[in-house]
Amino acid sequence: MAIGEEMFYALARTSMSPIIYEVLDFASGLTDAKGQLLTQGNGVTGFIGMLSSMVKETLKKFENDLKPGDIIIINDPYGGGGSHLSDVGLVMPIFYQGQLVAFAANKAHWTEVGGKDPGSWTTDSTEIYQEGLQFPAVKLFDEGHINQALVDILAANVRFPDLSLGDMWAQVAGLRTGERRFQELCGKFGKDTVLQSIEYMLDYGEQMAREELKKLPKGVYEVEDFIDDDGLGHGPLNVRCKVTITDDEFIVDFTGSHKQVPGPINCSYTGLVSAVRTIFLAATNPGQDVNDGVFRPLTIIAEKGSILNAERPAPVSTYWESMIFGADMVWKALAPVLPDRLTAGHLESVCSVIVSGTHPDTNEPFLIVEPSVGGWGAGEGMDGQSGQFCLGDGETFNVPVEVAETRYGVRLQEYSLTADGTGAGQYRGGAGAIRSYEALTDGQFVTASFGRNKYPVWGASGGRDGSYNKIEIIRKDGSKEGPFGKCARKILNKGDVVRLITATGGGYGDPLLRDPQKVVEDVKNGWITIDQAKEIYGVVIDEQTLTLATPVTSQME
Repeated sequence: MAIGEEMFYALARTSMSPIIYEVLDFASGLTDAKGQLLTQGNGVTGFIGMLSSMVKETLKKFENDLKPGDIIIINDPYGGGGSHLSDVGLVMPIFYQGQLVAFAANKAHWTEVGGKDPGSWTTDSTEIYQEGLQFPAVKLFDEGHINQALVDILAANVRFPDLSLGDMWAQVAGLRTGERRFQELCGKFGKDTVLQSIEYMLDYGEQMAREELKKLPKGVYEVEDFIDDDGLGHGPLNVRCKVTITDDEFIVDFTGSHKQVPGPINCSYTGLVSAVRTIFLAATNPGQDVNDGVFRPLTIIAEKGSILNAERPAPVSTYWESMIFGADMVWKALAPVLPDRLTAGHLESVCSVIVSGTHPDTNEPFLIVEPSVGGWGAGEGMDGQSGQFCLGDGETFNVPVEVAETRYGVRLQEYSLTADGTGAGQYRGGAGAIRSYEALTDGQFVTASFGRNKYPVWGASGGRDGSYNKIEIIRKDGSKEGPFGKCARKILNKGDVVRLITATGGGYGDPLLRDPQKVVEDVKNGWITIDQAKEIYGVVIDEQTLTLATPVTSQME
């Protein structure tokens, strides 16, 4: 585990892109010689499972042709990559005394991998070939010698080669750190002891998961919901989910969900598996150390050719809109029966944005690629958390205002929490966020994908739904465009502002059961208005003193 963490920080501290060293949009870790995940230093929760799939693809393709010093590059969503082309993976076999004993692997979001649009991912691609360079598990290093021809092709096909190549070398540094430390481990304790410990660790992970599985309520839980659209006007798109829990199995079946679509919200099966694993962990043992043994009781079913198990050449650049939606459906199905583990719904979408243009001071091109924070749902005995990244992003961060204004040609006009009054309940949903970029030069553009902009965040146990994710553009003359959920290359000229508004989480429990004093505090803190306190919570508050206008006895009492 210490090796996995050291690999993680080696990559972060040597990378070139803010989306890696600030946001932490990457993951790194170790697998055994068969590709079973042992440990993972994680920024992005949605990558749980993708490292092992990359290693297994490497083993499948190269079989006995792996040597010390080899490094394989892979981002093909349909060949072990799992997500979209922007998430580039590197895999390195680790040898000790001539034997393949493990793999080091990492996966990081590159700011650029080519394709038709700056930033590479977009909302209007119609086939994967438009979305950038594809690396179908090819050798970047062969016995320690770099494949310079491949590097030259890469540099010639991306708009910001310094960033992409810099991040590639940072990933190499992370892998070599893992290789060195793992070999030191074998030298210190002996190879056989290390390999036996790996088997014990995987078996123990399975044992712990099965013990927790026995404690879950047995039964079949079904739910259906709708993805807004595919970015090209096709929608709504239904997702069906049936969760079956027995003493020794946790089966998630998405049979009957919508077929893959022309727009880029499709998700590969590997991506779906990674997303569902997060809810499986939350439902069983969220504090457990993660390895592939933990997930042995988990079975995931999705029809080939569906939006949750798409086939080539379906576009996938905004794959998270279906991947995280799949996980959200498992969450929604189990929330009523696991109130101590699962809250009401959250913003659900990555709410990712690209802003590109020219920097006013340097006249150089800039490129913002980042996710957005929003509201999480309330739960039993707790209000929802405000301003947090979605399930798929996990323990990532946003780019600080100071960094954004220094590196990019924009001014941050606003970064605040929403106070839309939604997500009401005995415990209220956490607030979303508003982040506004003002263009400082002409000819900039914005591309963004904000799912759940037509179907609101869901409440639980009588709590009200949260709000919607949405994008607005305020022109310099004061005219407004939007709200909308997806856009591709919307032009911004100097003085124009794009407002990114994320959803408030779902509420939990009947709003009329909320403690009146908490309602008063909500008004004082600006979460709700005095009128909303009366209309939604039945609490009358004096406008002058911001205290209860008349004594109120809580229904809880």
